[in-house]
Amino acid sequence: MNLTTENILLIGSVLLFVSIIAGKAGNRFGVPVLLLFLSVGMIFGSDGFGIEFNSPYATQFVGLVALSIILFSGGMDTKISDIKPVLTSGILLSSLGVMLTTFFTGGIIFFLSNFFTRIVTFTLPESLLLAAIMSSTDSASVFSILRSKGVKLKGNLKPLLELESGSNDPMAFMLTILFLKMVQSGDTGTLSFVFSLLMQFGIGAICGYLIAKLTLLIVRKISFESKSLYHVLLLASLFFTFSFTDLIYGNGFLAVYVAGLTIGNSKVQCDETAYNFFDSIAWLSQLILFLTLGLLVNPTDLITYEVAAIGLFIAFSLIIISRPFAVFLSLIPFKSISNRSKHFVSWVGLRGAVPIVFATYPLLAGIDKSGLIFNIVFFVTIVSLLIQGTTVNYVASKLGLTKDDEAS
Repeated sequence: MNLTTENILLIGSVLLFVSIIAGKAGNRFGVPVLLLFLSVGMIFGSDGFGIEFNSPYATQFVGLVALSIILFSGGMDTKISDIKPVLTSGILLSSLGVMLTTFFTGGIIFFLSNFFTRIVTFTLPESLLLAAIMSSTDSASVFSILRSKGVKLKGNLKPLLELESGSNDPMAFMLTILFLKMVQSGDTGTLSFVFSLLMQFGIGAICGYLIAKLTLLIVRKISFESKSLYHVLLLASLFFTFSFTDLIYGNGFLAVYVAGLTIGNSKVQCDETAYNFFDSIAWLSQLILFLTLGLLVNPTDLITYEVAAIGLFIAFSLIIISRPFAVFLSLIPFKSISNRSKHFVSWVGLRGAVPIVFATYPLLAGIDKSGLIFNIVFFVTIVSLLIQGTTVNYVASKLGLTKDDEAS
């Protein structure tokens, strides 16, 4: 069955309904709802009920829109007073941590693929590209799991994890583009990368803050007849922030997160229901995004020997080696953060929608092994959500990092 303008609403509404019911049932067994959304998409896709969807371009568009909403909503729900104590450590995790994760994982992929040459062989640039795509923790997954499972963590762990996941996409995106260009041309300049990175971060943060302040000024000057118009204004501001920042070569992901932080923590609020509104559309965005990603992939492609073998190696190297090394090295200056907290931060390095959306860039670029890279990223995401996503509460409790443990 092909998606057409005539049946897209019918199919979409059925998928949404099935996903919500599946999510409700899955909560009883501790399964992350986002994994269930992915599964519903795959079940209804070409290898399941036969819905034909094979557009990486449309998937990328849906991904960018959805991630913008998710990050903005996450920013609005985050109190600046909570993240101030973890600002430096969070920024180090979202920059140095992502870079270290990329190089550790890329080296492992290069070694493994050249050691087990019967499976598949990746060049060093291809290995680093694959690692960069998977280097950031996923904001949608982290926000969803920490906020929907009622995880009550001691100290500043929750704001640290949310700050990291909300601000590490720019570094991962820059590394992905850098190594994609390296794969295509075989050459790149370190200085141009550093300059581009600083520009992306600087322009993104400045645009996010200034556009948010302009939006708040408009709110103060205009009296809305309907409260809903306030929500529409914020939504328009969100999309303008992302697109305008991207237009002038800044990072739109960082810009919308900063804008959400600025607006959510402002005293100028004409309608408190804005928080509920953005929480609702953030959930809708997550649902649509994961359904779309599930429809794009063919499950039979994920169980091939090369995808499953390489995918398992990468998934466990990320969980056991790369992520812990990157976290511990990045947090060396912070003696107040205990080793148990560092182990927990390492464990909550969830992969999700962001890596899969980034994996569409090689597909659209048409490079060799782009299909294999996409399927491996998807496979690793499923493993991460299954292993890490289902055990967040358990690991926090075992490490003695929950408030319940403190009370007892």
